[in-house]
Amino acid sequence: MSDSNAVYRDLHLQPIAGQWRAGASGKTLVVSNPFDGAQLLELAQANRSDLDAAYAKAAQVQPQWAALGPSQRAAVLHQAVAIFDRRQEEIVDWIIRESGSTRIKALAEWGAARAITLEAASFPARVHGRIVESDVPGKESRVYRSALGVVGVISPWNFPLHLTQRSIAPALALGNAVVVKPASDTPVCGGLLLARIFEEAGLPAGVFSVVVGAGSEIGDAFVEHPVPALITFTGSTPVGRGIGRIASGGEHLKHVALELGGNSPFVVLDDADLEQAVNAAVFGKFLHQGQICMAINRIIVDERLYDAFAQRFVARVKQLKVGDPQSLDTVIGPVINARQLQGLQDKIALAREQGAEPLYEGGQNGNLLAPHVYGEVRADMDLARNEIFGPLVGLLRARDEAHALELANDSEFGLASAVFTGNLERGVNFARQVRAGMTHINDVPVNDEANAPFGGEKNSGLGRFNGDWAIDEFTRDHWISLQHRPRQYPF
Repeated sequence: MSDSNAVYRDLHLQPIAGQWRAGASGKTLVVSNPFDGAQLLELAQANRSDLDAAYAKAAQVQPQWAALGPSQRAAVLHQAVAIFDRRQEEIVDWIIRESGSTRIKALAEWGAARAITLEAASFPARVHGRIVESDVPGKESRVYRSALGVVGVISPWNFPLHLTQRSIAPALALGNAVVVKPASDTPVCGGLLLARIFEEAGLPAGVFSVVVGAGSEIGDAFVEHPVPALITFTGSTPVGRGIGRIASGGEHLKHVALELGGNSPFVVLDDADLEQAVNAAVFGKFLHQGQICMAINRIIVDERLYDAFAQRFVARVKQLKVGDPQSLDTVIGPVINARQLQGLQDKIALAREQGAEPLYEGGQNGNLLAPHVYGEVRADMDLARNEIFGPLVGLLRARDEAHALELANDSEFGLASAVFTGNLERGVNFARQVRAGMTHINDVPVNDEANAPFGGEKNSGLGRFNGDWAIDEFTRDHWISLQHRPRQYPF
């Protein structure tokens, strides 16, 4: 275990099967800063043989890791938390430079990743089996809880550090080995940086591997490989469906935990505190340029407040600073890449074509796209039907509370949601009728706490992350019975 505070080096290499080395595919990946295009690193990508080696080593060393006492595994997680604290600025700087995060968002992401690591440190002592009663005379029924074995993690580019760590930390704490395939836009924050942190924390070599490779080369193989017992994935619904098909329909059946697309409704009822609702809507929509699965996608406002809300909302949005994400006062930084930018520009053109009312259309400079706000959006328009994942938003007019609920549920997605009202119990009644995994009253849908269940309904995914729910996802139940005296059989 190293106590060095020196900046992590050699992040162009990958920790594959216990050794930091170059991938063997013969292909290179250039990782660039989405704000200014500066090259951050160039690495040799992994291929199928690298993937096989990582999984094989993970399967080999996992039993020894799981056999360690709970306090020994917890100690590694606690040491990782200490490294998060000691290297905070180094980690935050990587999040800003690699994912285009503003400093506000990068600090929030560092805090979220640290929090799930600290929460996971308690998991080894929280795993427990059960003794259940039996109707069979002389039989004792025990249910043991143990690690799944090897977990495969496919992580996204938008919150790469946290959304990778929320699978890695619980999986390791509970005795699993882990192999991670990070997004190509963010291999450092989505895997390599975390591997260095756990290495420094004392995690045995080979328990955690990272394979950075093209999806076309190792994507399907990562999921269908015979070694992993669970695949966790955070990303788009179409890709998640593909992973689910492979995991459930291939030769080797396995568990999946999928956190997929969102279309978060933000509902403002007629008795809401208008000023607070506007403030929340601005933050919940434009944090990280709207590139968050939980980000507000639709703003649904009771018609009695609609005009006043729209006026105040646009006035606030016009004040948001767009620019260098390193600046402390920047709110809107760059979108992740040119492909994502083109998709957002296509959505802008379609919004105009479908008749949405432009309330504010900011400019564009490189990968910087200023906010775009549209009014009188209908439920059948693209802005209301599909996930936006950028600094665009539409306002929908609701006739009353019942219509607001109808609009909120009019989606194939069901991840996060929010409702603003002056009556909290009215909010609870409304929230319980929303088909979503998470609903927040008088707050934004962008919420994630390490001890609360995170996940969606409908086409937003399967399974739950965090807290006791993570313990369920990353372990298995094994029923073992003991027949203490000879059993009498009917024949």
